[in-house]
Amino acid sequence: MKPLHADIRRYELEFTAPVTVRGVLLRKREGLLLRLTSEGATAYGEVAPLPGLHTESLDEAMQALAAFIPELSRFDLNSSDDRRRLIGEAALPPSVATGIEMALVNLEAVATGSLPVFADAFPPAPKIPVNALLAGEPQAVLDRATKRYAEGFRAFKLKVRKGRLDEAVACIRALHEAFGGKAELRLDANQSLDFDEAIEFGKALPPDCIAYIEEPLTDAALIPDFHAATGLPSALDESLWQRPELLDQIGPEPLGALVLKPNCIGGIAKSLDLAAKAHRMGLQAVFSSAFESSVSLGLYAMMAAVSSPTPAASGLDTASFLARDLVEKPFSAPDGLADPAAAWRDSQHVKPEMIETSASWRL
Repeated sequence: MKPLHADIRRYELEFTAPVTVRGVLLRKREGLLLRLTSEGATAYGEVAPLPGLHTESLDEAMQALAAFIPELSRFDLNSSDDRRRLIGEAALPPSVATGIEMALVNLEAVATGSLPVFADAFPPAPKIPVNALLAGEPQAVLDRATKRYAEGFRAFKLKVRKGRLDEAVACIRALHEAFGGKAELRLDANQSLDFDEAIEFGKALPPDCIAYIEEPLTDAALIPDFHAATGLPSALDESLWQRPELLDQIGPEPLGALVLKPNCIGGIAKSLDLAAKAHRMGLQAVFSSAFESSVSLGLYAMMAAVSSPTPAASGLDTASFLARDLVEKPFSAPDGLADPAAAWRDSQHVKPEMIETSASWRL
């Protein structure tokens, strides 16, 4: 269905506690919602570059989005091929491309009264596991893990910070003693470690205590050497959009997963293409958010649900770090499991008082 009207709405959400992203301290999450309407159907997409992670600023994203919206009048059919063509030709910043494609996918589903449909996907799983995000001082990490385990979570993700590796090792040992064999532990080093300190860190960990470590090295090309020295599998995250050729160069042997952040990769179809490639390579496809609102999490949950016959635990616990959300029913994972269909439906019920309209177009 062709969109007939578009508007951009800006939002601002406080974090429950300050969040640090690659050295940038954030107290609030800011972003844009693209609202599309057509013949009684209304749908949303989220454009939310994250400071410290994205190269485009929010103002730059706003400019790119506003410049692109008139192009939607060229849309004949809101099909997957049309979306690929229109967005692919535009050379948009990744957060903007993702928000536009999200709104169009959602509009087609709302207009037809169905769930989003993705080409060449698996039948959607009725439930998807979610990993609990752990952050803070060691005792706070263990306390949060204990609480989340009691709630039903069976996968955890822990940030590893350069300069505090001894603390991280102690924390991992405590988590392994508490949950080893009962829950999956994933690490994320955010490309922060040089080769020698990564090797030293990896060798200090208890055997078989982690599922993988995301982006352990400042130079991801050395991941095969890191694997050979430690036996630890890695996961690609930032490298998937910074140096996409590395995936084929590294191959599946040293890897355990591909971590897929659609608003960094640059779109819904591109992310699902990578999920399909992960499946062919025998790797987990782990959909992850960049602290976006539940508007994004609902669609990401649906994407995770169709990415594999047995979806991996997704990194969608970020809604729990927002003091407020944009929708009536924020994304949740009772018992560590999320209902992707319900999450997607809830993602389209945006609270009007949370946002203000910045610009509007008739297409």
